[in-house]
Amino acid sequence: MTNERPNDPGLKPVPQTEEEWRRVLTPQQYAVLREGATDRPFTGPYNAVWDEGTYRCAACGNPLFDSSTKYDHGCGWPSFGEALPGAVEYLEDRSHGMIRTEVRCARCHSHLGHVFDDGPQEFDGTRFCMNSTAIDLERR
Repeated sequence: MTNERPNDPGLKPVPQTEEEWRRVLTPQQYAVLREGATDRPFTGPYNAVWDEGTYRCAACGNPLFDSSTKYDHGCGWPSFGEALPGAVEYLEDRSHGMIRTEVRCARCHSHLGHVFDDGPQEFDGTRFCMNSTAIDLERR
């Protein structure tokens, strides 16, 4: 498995089959993380949360984003300027009649959201637009 951190108590076992994923995730989590669904804008619990901590993959606990890179883009989803090194992987997404870059967890390959180039210049214009359902905040 990639991105292993053996002493990280936040990591969860990674199921090997979709049946196992269905047992450990809620129906909404399964739809977003395993099937690529999207939260409705402005409905997710992390859209307007500004607490300090580390955002982790809701499926496997992999650390993804530091809260210091979170900003209010106004798009209705949690937005981050950068991911933690090695935390995510990128795939071309040609769904919905457009070309986008999908972001997945590098550890369990679950869908997190998409990355765009309309973010603040302090992050080189990057906006990681994540589903609240796909992340959990481990507060400091």
